[in-house]
Amino acid sequence: MERKEIISTARGWLGTKFHHQGRVKGVGVDCIGLIVGVAAELGIKLPDKQTYARQPDISELEDALENQFEKCALQAGAIALFSIDGRAQHVGIITDYAGLGVIHAYIQAHKVVEHVLDEEWQKRLISCYSFSTS
Repeated sequence: MERKEIISTARGWLGTKFHHQGRVKGVGVDCIGLIVGVAAELGIKLPDKQTYARQPDISELEDALENQFEKCALQAGAIALFSIDGRAQHVGIITDYAGLGVIHAYIQAHKVVEHVLDEEWQKRLISCYSFSTS
């Protein structure tokens, strides 16, 4: 899968409001829903469990990523797993924005945003996964 296609598809979700367990572009989505939605647009069918808490189970999220995708290096087009408040509980898509950026449904911004993957976000980065399913 082309990295440019992944990033372009993800950018189509920019501005979508944050909504816990949301899955609808332009209406409402959370970070996991963004990954599921982008994957669907790219023709990748993912299992979609929507019974998770606002702070997802750490091992469950990481296990789901490990079971669905292959780990890869930090690169544009990859799915990134981030630590928030010391817990692996947030995902986004790495982009080529100003070197390296990230698109994610960010609760603090109340919507899907893209910004530079600055030092603070790089400290939170746990691992990256290829959008190609294993």
